[in-house]
Amino acid sequence: MFDQEELESIREGKTQWEAETRGPTVERFGERKEAFTTDTDGHEIDPLYTPDDVADFDYEEDLGFPGENPYTRGVYSTMYRGRLWTMRQYAGMGTAEETNERYRYLMDQGQTGLSMAFDLPTQMGYDSDAEMAAGEVGKSGVAIDSLNDMKAVFEGIPLDEVSTSMTINAPAAVLLAMYIAVGDEQGVPREDLRGTIQNDLLKEYIARNTYIYPPGPSMRIITDVFEFCAEEVPNFNTISISGYHIREAGASAAQELAFTLGNGIEYVEAALEAGQAVDEFAPQLSFFFNAHNDIFEEVAKFRAARRMWAQIMEERFDAESEKAKQLKFHTQTAGSMLTAQQIENNVVRVAYQALAAVLGGTQSLHTNGKDEALALPTEKSVRTALRTQQILAHESGAADTIDPLAGSYYVEALTDEIEEEAFEIIREVDDRGGMLEAVEDQWVQRQIQDVAFERQREIEDGSRVIVGVNEFEIDEEPEMDIEEVTEEDQQRQIARLEGVREERDDEAVAEALAALGEAAEGEENVMPPILEAVKAEATTGEICDVLREAFGEYHPGSAL
Repeated sequence: MFDQEELESIREGKTQWEAETRGPTVERFGERKEAFTTDTDGHEIDPLYTPDDVADFDYEEDLGFPGENPYTRGVYSTMYRGRLWTMRQYAGMGTAEETNERYRYLMDQGQTGLSMAFDLPTQMGYDSDAEMAAGEVGKSGVAIDSLNDMKAVFEGIPLDEVSTSMTINAPAAVLLAMYIAVGDEQGVPREDLRGTIQNDLLKEYIARNTYIYPPGPSMRIITDVFEFCAEEVPNFNTISISGYHIREAGASAAQELAFTLGNGIEYVEAALEAGQAVDEFAPQLSFFFNAHNDIFEEVAKFRAARRMWAQIMEERFDAESEKAKQLKFHTQTAGSMLTAQQIENNVVRVAYQALAAVLGGTQSLHTNGKDEALALPTEKSVRTALRTQQILAHESGAADTIDPLAGSYYVEALTDEIEEEAFEIIREVDDRGGMLEAVEDQWVQRQIQDVAFERQREIEDGSRVIVGVNEFEIDEEPEMDIEEVTEEDQQRQIARLEGVREERDDEAVAEALAALGEAAEGEENVMPPILEAVKAEATTGEICDVLREAFGEYHPGSAL
């Protein structure tokens, strides 16, 4: 952007400013901190950025234009001037009927996409009456035991008019099959179904731990879903490669980016090994990132992510389709940054995190309710969270121009720094044999734990201020209205499940489960028999048990 003579003049000017203006002021009054760094990566923040900090900046190579490679400025040419991001509030309220009620409420309030939260038994492939499910039914989201439950969740909600994201991993194929079956029953063509299943098992072994099967069979199920959806449900995203939970476990911004893209590389390689064509399945890959507190660090991370993925798809996998090179992502504000103390402060935290996601070009966004540090969000708090997005969209001006922070000397320099650090981590992962090997060796987990430990130490010694927690505390907290799931709610769900088992055709269920077992033991794609089992009213637990029998279960400490 500037020739060498101009850059030299800028350097000399900055040196003079340091010596004559800033230096004497700092010497006399000091600064707030001895060192300023980005929130989690610890990149040193200079007091002033100039063109010299982006001396190697090449507009066409590093930025380009929105909707064009390398997609730094966004994957669509019009971005939010054409259509706002999808406002997708995460919700699951214990029972199917309660969840349906919450979805209808959110849609009435202007939500533009649905997002399903499942309870822990469903996430682990257990039915509500299983011994392992005791005390957890409906606690962290909706219990889905059978197609009957899924139909109740979407009662009166046409699936060709909404986009639905499902935060489900090990049993993702089962829940997707139920969703497709509801669409079939509604008469919705499968190509009109839109949404996303998380379906990201690698990050479960790293950070979240809701896995069932060992990685090999898990990767087989994932690639079966890729293949099935490319043919049958082409507008449904088959995976949401998730850095969100990696960041929640304590990772830095660069680690979140590197490990997420590293997982993406593993999934692409697995699909290629299964004989699939990269330009056919890759457009259905999507990503899921965390929006943390440091606005500029997060914006830089999102911008770097798009540029990196385009390079990875071109250079590693010879992708030719532009859609296969585009990194599209959902964002959720940082749950780990919510505090139980002075929970009203969480509204402000969420607003700034949401701003970072929008400035960074997210495709969809969930804003946390202020009370999610304590329980499922109440109707009032989830409305406030949705209103936060709507105010951001319609009143702030942040959505009116594309990539508004582009060209900022600070943001461009930080984007380059995060990209460089993330690629360095990916290279080390490659040297260790890829993400599966790096996870098996516990190397990835140790990297995250080291950062998490250091951040916690900073909070405890007061060098990292958390408002309302270790600074600006108050003695009393107001009483809170907390959403609760009762024992009666759990018993009603179990009774509902028993009713399904009494009314269904047991012979048809047995035949469908046997066909699934044969497919799992062989090389047949497991999605069609899962879909048939779902339509026969086989339960989530029964289907997952067949796959457990065929594939085994993964236990921590065992080889990946």
